[in-house]
Amino acid sequence: MEELGEWVYYPWRKTLVHILSREHYIEVRTNRNKQKITQQEQELLSTKTIGVIGLSVGQSVALCIAMERICGKLKLADFDTVDLSNLNRLRAGVIDLGMPKVVLAAREIAEIDPYIDVEIYPEGIKAENYNDFLIGSAKLDLLVEVCDSFEVKVESRLKARENRIPVIMETNDRGMLDVERFDLDSSMDIFHGLAGDLSMEKVKNLDPVSKMGMLMKIVNADHLSDRMKSSLPEIGKTLKSWPQLASEVVLGGAVVAWASRKLLLNKEIPSGRYYIDLEKIIS
Repeated sequence: MEELGEWVYYPWRKTLVHILSREHYIEVRTNRNKQKITQQEQELLSTKTIGVIGLSVGQSVALCIAMERICGKLKLADFDTVDLSNLNRLRAGVIDLGMPKVVLAAREIAEIDPYIDVEIYPEGIKAENYNDFLIGSAKLDLLVEVCDSFEVKVESRLKARENRIPVIMETNDRGMLDVERFDLDSSMDIFHGLAGDLSMEKVKNLDPVSKMGMLMKIVNADHLSDRMKSSLPEIGKTLKSWPQLASEVVLGGAVVAWASRKLLLNKEIPSGRYYIDLEKIIS
């Protein structure tokens, strides 16, 4: 029995686990996916690489992707560490405070499926490592951008467009899902042209007020929920950043995983902005 399968060591748990070999492990673990995901589709998805920028909302995205096993490789980027205000929406506890968010997500994925290749960028995404993140060891088949930085939102899309990589974003508020198919049309404006023809030079010259105005155009402020609108004036005062709820973050992870799976299987997922607004649907 000791010679069968593989032994996996989890140093953060000081635990050695005896598991099935790769082929058999994947076969058993994905058994309950069938036939919602066929064997042929599961094999195709295992060849895909997904990048996630932002591991607060992105943690739910990455975990849902890993559980469904809709890729063989994940690249995770976030410079931030877990703090107490994250515990309203992150799968983490007080023992994880101060831990890099990418490490937290990578450990949980490794405990679900040690055969998924996870590459982490704990320094976050920046000019020096964009090419490595987007192309590097494996070119991304899909970029999921769910970070707070306005500059990263813009630059990551410009770089993705150059490399014909599709981008998915989810904002939680009203279940807003945003899809940009740069793989199909690399001439389209980023953010569907809502903020005009943006460049990094323009972004760097914006003052904080102008930057917030631009961000409001991108998220289409008129379409924000009433409670989000009432929260905006409190950011930087009584709120550290955008308000987010665990239920909305988890729903967002599920929605992104669903859209990612369809896109990677070459199903029709057109560019556009979609709302899974439970307040509107269940009323």
